[in-house]
Parts: sequence; C-alpha cells; structure tokens
Amino acid sequence: MLLILVFTMICILLITGVIAVTSIHLSRMKLLDVADGAALAAANALDDSAYGGGVGEAVPLSNATVRDTAGAYVASRPMPAGMAEWGLSGETGTPDGELAVVHMSCVAEVPFIGWMLGDGVRVNVVSRARADVE
Repeated sequence: MLLILVFTMICILLITGVIAVTSIHLSRMKLLDVADGAALAAANALDDSAYGGGVGEAVPLSNATVRDTAGAYVASRPMPAGMAEWGLSGETGTPDGELAVVHMSCVAEVPFIGWMLGDGVRVNVVSRARADVE
C-alpha cells in the first residue's frame, strides 16, 4: 500500500513538472511570435536618411526607427495569457543599419508550482529581420 502511494506521488510530481515546463515553453513561443512580428515591422520601416541618401541593397534603418517601430508593434498587441509582464529590452536596434534586431523579455506564469518560484520565470528571446531591396 505504501509503495502505491509513493509511486502515485512520484507520478503526480512528474506530471506537474511537465505541465509547468510546457507552460513556460508556450509562453516563450508566444513571445517569439510577437518578437518576429516586431522585427518584420521594424525591418520594413524606412529611416529618414533614405529620402535624401537613397537605398542600397537593403532598407536603411536606424536604432531609433527600429525601437520606435518595434515598440509600436508590441504596444498594439494584447499580452498573451500566461505572462505577467513583457516588453522590449534595451538591446533592440540595428547593428549595421540594415538588420533589425528585436530583444524581448517576459515573466512567464508557472501553473501549480508558481508559488515556489516567486514572480515566475523570466524568458528572453531575440528575433532578426532584414528587408532586401530587389
């Protein structure tokens, strides 16, 4: 009888752990989806320098343009279920003036065992996009 109780408790703990990890992974995928959309929107946003200097092989970008466009995109989206907070990180911008890089982070709520982890689990994602001119 005791052996059955022990195995039942082990199974319950394993199932709870799998549910918690799956929930965190789903929050990561939802965050990555929004980061991809923000990077695509930012990659298609022309910087003001394009009007005077023209364009090269890709749409010219600036850090301010990438941050503003990505921020507007994120603000237009509702925060998905399973997240306590989300937003752009400070590294969002463009390293070379042609590639939009969006860093996002969120705090994922963890079901069943969230009270043991405090405020949740911080999840970070990075998405990159480039709009080539043909």
